[in-house]
Amino acid sequence: MDFRGRLNFAFSGMWILFAVCSALGLGFYDVMKKLSVRGNNVPIVLWFNTFFGTLLMSPVIAGDFINGFQGLSSLPYGHLYILVKAVIVLSSWLLGYFAIKHLPLTIQGPINASRPVLVLVGALLIFGERLNLLQWAGVLLGFLSLFLISRIGAREGFSLKHSRWLWMSIGATILGAVSALYDKFLMQYLPPLEVQAWYSLYQLLLMSAIVLVLQLKVIAGEATTRVHFKWRWSIVFISLFLTAADIAYFYALSLPGSMIAVISMIRRGSVLISFCYGVFALHERNIRAKLIDLTILLVSLLLLIIGSA
Repeated sequence: MDFRGRLNFAFSGMWILFAVCSALGLGFYDVMKKLSVRGNNVPIVLWFNTFFGTLLMSPVIAGDFINGFQGLSSLPYGHLYILVKAVIVLSSWLLGYFAIKHLPLTIQGPINASRPVLVLVGALLIFGERLNLLQWAGVLLGFLSLFLISRIGAREGFSLKHSRWLWMSIGATILGAVSALYDKFLMQYLPPLEVQAWYSLYQLLLMSAIVLVLQLKVIAGEATTRVHFKWRWSIVFISLFLTAADIAYFYALSLPGSMIAVISMIRRGSVLISFCYGVFALHERNIRAKLIDLTILLVSLLLLIIGSA
């Protein structure tokens, strides 16, 4: 094999490495969220996340201004489509931030990691895709995992009947799956970095309006509860880890031979980091039962990866 052939062979699997880097970034992103929202004002923490995320992507936005918005011209009303994505993602984040504040990471993490299962079901229903035997097995194990984690949650006072935080976590995961399916449509027409940059800006504008309304209610005495905001440096790292994870994700997709189905499922391996943090740093309960559930979920993701390869 000549030098060029060896180089091509070396880089042929680089997309998997970048997908793993993206998963690591998402894992630490979840940990930083937990550190930031514990006993803190969730909307303001989320506002700072959207602010720093937009700041990191501002060179792309500035470049679009200089080039006359050519990056989004391939799709009529491109900004409107991105605004819809911003609403979906921000809704998912709002639910997810409140859920991660009140739920143990060893419960919230596996629920969030089941997103690829919902994406495959959505692709089946919306895009008419057909699942093979391994994918069906992965989907069924994924739903079994969700059922088991709900039973474990009930032992800790987070039952589906009484816990709005558990429902918020499930809602955040469903909206995350909707966003992924919507991405499949957007990526056919729009450049990934422009989408990431502009939906970050629209999220910041939307979140600014939400925080303003909430603060006006506090001033007017209409707010039933008021949680004071505490600055923590982990808030900055939320945006840093998320942006790094997304850049690695988009770069992995751009490499020859990359498979989006496999990449998206590798990224859900981020649950291992948040799960371990919940066990060793937060000393959360019922670890043996949760570890069994996590194993079932990882087997589910493995079957989906093999079935999608």
